[in-house]
Formats: sequence, structure tokens, C-alpha cells
Amino acid sequence: MPLPDDRPGEQMADSDAAGLLGADELAPVLENNAGSGSPFFFTCDHYGRLIPRALGDLGVSAGDMERHIAWDIGIAGVAARLADDLDVHLIAQRYSRLVIDCNRPFDSPGSIPLISEATEIPGNGGLAPEQVAARRRAIFAPYHDRIAGALDARKARGQPTILVSLHSFTPVYAGIARPWHVGTLYHRDARLPHLLRDALRAEGDLVVGDNEPYAVSDATDYTLPVHAERRGLMHTGIEIRQDLIADEAGQQAWSDRLARILRAIEETLHARKLMPA
Repeated sequence: MPLPDDRPGEQMADSDAAGLLGADELAPVLENNAGSGSPFFFTCDHYGRLIPRALGDLGVSAGDMERHIAWDIGIAGVAARLADDLDVHLIAQRYSRLVIDCNRPFDSPGSIPLISEATEIPGNGGLAPEQVAARRRAIFAPYHDRIAGALDARKARGQPTILVSLHSFTPVYAGIARPWHVGTLYHRDARLPHLLRDALRAEGDLVVGDNEPYAVSDATDYTLPVHAERRGLMHTGIEIRQDLIADEAGQQAWSDRLARILRAIEETLHARKLMPA
């Protein structure tokens, strides 16, 4: 499965990226529509599955790198299409969650996993503190620094911001089937997740999870607690079941559906005078 961001002319890594990324390797941050005037702002923590050349293959087979343990299957295509359709600023992470998970706090066991869904990650064992720090500096920090910088800039120019974090999930986990087609995720603020949940349920052909198959928390998540909750931004996580977006037709269908729904939600927020200042 080719990476959606392996295109000529993409931004390359800084030469001082903690010594982990070569100057000829892709930069960790993919950014589209930076000049957008939309109130929506998209993040995609598990967009790509690249591994820095210096880390080899982490001891993970090529087949396992196609699995959800390495990235959120299908979400890259949805995120890119949706951002372009709505002209929304998208900031995405190109490197695999197996290198360092950009949606996990540093003290979480999932930050640099030794085992993911019962699959051992040999290249993550026995890391020295400086090796861990190098991954944070080269992969994690540029991504979250860019998100923070973009949000600061929006605030400075008085641009409303609604943060939407895009993900996909497996149809089966630990032998248990997950019936939901899509879920809206949140922790302390359910305003947008519930608007989105109700709009998705009104479609009539979807099983929609309310904080399913995951719930956001300070212990397990980073992007929404840090960038949205701490700033008081209206926000939601969106999880789409990956078998529904594994091919281009599914990605386009879900992009079209979400674009239509998000446009309607924006109109609703304006009509109810709930649009963030």
C-alpha cells in the first residue's frame, strides 16, 4: 500500500532533526491549506507509517507495517480529501506510531510501544534515555509545535477555531467485533461531539458510537487534551472504522459525507450563535 504523502516536492526534514532524520528524508509534519479561513482545523496523529532510516524496520515485518499497529488505515485519504473539499487547515504526522505515538503522553506505555496488539516491536526495546529523547525531538515535537503555532496564529488574528482530530479504528480488537461505523470522541466538552453524533445518526444507515470505540482521557490522549481542552476550543475526535475507508472509493464516500455534515454543523453553530469567537 503506497503512502499517500510519498510525492515529489514534499518538504524534507531539517538537517538538525535530532540526528534521527536525514536531510533527504521527509519532514514529520504534512501541512495542507495553511491559509484557510475556515473555522475548522484538522489534525491527523496517525496519518503515515514512515520509519526513520536510522531505525531500520524496528524489527517489524513489511506485512505488519500494513496493519493498524503502524498507522490509522485509510484516514490519510479521508483527511486530505476532506481538508481540500472544505478548504480546512490540516496538520498531519507522517511517521509511524511505532516510532513514537503522537497522541500519547510521554509517560503512557503506548508512547513508544514494546508490544502493539500482541505484536512485539523489537526495535523499541532497551532504549537509552537519549534515544527516546531523539525520537521526541525529531518526530513528536515538530508536529505538536506546529499545531500549537498554528493555533496561536489563529487566535492572534481573531479566527474562530474548531479542532477536529481524525482517526480510524479496527473492526475487531482482542477478538471482539466493533459494531460502530464511526464514533465521536471527547472528554470534558461534549458540545460538538454530540452535534456530530446526532447528525451522523440522522443519516439512517450508520451505527454511531458516543465515545466509542475509545474515550478521550488525559492518561491516554495528547492532541485533544493539550491543544483543544487547555485552550478552551470547541473540538471532537472522529473515529471511522478502517474497513470502510481502506480503498479510495470508501475514502471519497466518507469525505463527501463528513464534508456535507460539517458544513451543516457550521451553519447550525452560526444560527444558534454558538460559533466560537
